[in-house]
Amino acid sequence: MIEFFKKYKAFFIGLIIIPIFYFLDTTKYLNIPRDQPFEVFIITLFWWLVIALPIHHYKYLITKKNVLLKVFAIIAIFFVALVIDSYMKVPDNPITFTLLLVFWLGFAYIIAPKFFTKYWKLITLIYAPLLLYFFYLRLLSGNLDAYLKIKENFPIYIFFIPIPLFFLVWVFEQWKWLQNLKNEKAKTELSLLRTQINPHFFFNTLNNLYALTIKNSKQAPDVILKLSDMMRYTIYEGEKETVKLLDEIEYLNNYIDLHKIRYKKSVEISFNYKDVNLHLTIAPLLYIMLLENSFKHGIDTLSENAFININLYDTNDAIFFVIENNFDPNEINKTKGIGLENLKKRLSLLYNNKHELTIDISNTIYKTTLKINKNA
Repeated sequence: MIEFFKKYKAFFIGLIIIPIFYFLDTTKYLNIPRDQPFEVFIITLFWWLVIALPIHHYKYLITKKNVLLKVFAIIAIFFVALVIDSYMKVPDNPITFTLLLVFWLGFAYIIAPKFFTKYWKLITLIYAPLLLYFFYLRLLSGNLDAYLKIKENFPIYIFFIPIPLFFLVWVFEQWKWLQNLKNEKAKTELSLLRTQINPHFFFNTLNNLYALTIKNSKQAPDVILKLSDMMRYTIYEGEKETVKLLDEIEYLNNYIDLHKIRYKKSVEISFNYKDVNLHLTIAPLLYIMLLENSFKHGIDTLSENAFININLYDTNDAIFFVIENNFDPNEINKTKGIGLENLKKRLSLLYNNKHELTIDISNTIYKTTLKINKNA
């Protein structure tokens, strides 16, 4: 919303025309007819745009001399129409009326050329029949008295009705632009968050692999294969909007297996996913952050009897991922990592108001539950 106000602040500045009109009317320098609200609205709209649009397009105008020439040209058309109207003193002068219509359409083209080009067929479809009908009534329906009598049932301001309608369409176009901007911003932020996943894990695993190859360990080929699968999954599957739970589970199992290789102490890790539909889909690389935290702040802080219990299951309306680990309260890492905050941001972007992330800490047990609605 702040970006919207910044982009269109000129139109808020243009609203100064309202207190100006009110002041001029109060001081009797201007007579605002109380019985013609529509005409007052059209005139106010016109002068509002005259003030706001040059301010809004100031940077553009000062760099485009041809645009400035067009602006001066349509202003000249406007004043020519006023001079002709005051000189000829003919009610609803067709010449004046045509010039004013050209002025309005030229004004619309200058301020929003892309919009005008996009909807020129619709504009022509609306204005051409109206203009032809006006000429017919004004020139071919009889004398001036006959026209004025017809005009009572055909108010001339009907020609200006499309102008606020087109303005509303333009506002809608700008609203769509703002929504697209928000979506693009969210996609960019989401892409950035994905790049922050697990870089240290891969470096640590490569170091472990280096140690295994030096020792000619039989585990080395298996580590290479699992690490390769994880890197492929992170790079390719991680860019997808959703993946099957089966693939996500395989990724988590590889992560667990690679960690087990480097531990010489007693570690108990259980991963239960018997009660979940493996064909359900979910955004990739969500659970890995919680699992990584369990290792980093749980098992890595304990010298013995460390455990991680994971339970993945689904109900009629949601998928649950529950992970529980013990930790040493005296070895709490006081530095705030990016993992959990990263996860919260991704969840808000992907499953806003359609997820629940709860954390329970009791003595030496840390338990996290992530619930994601199936209709998200």
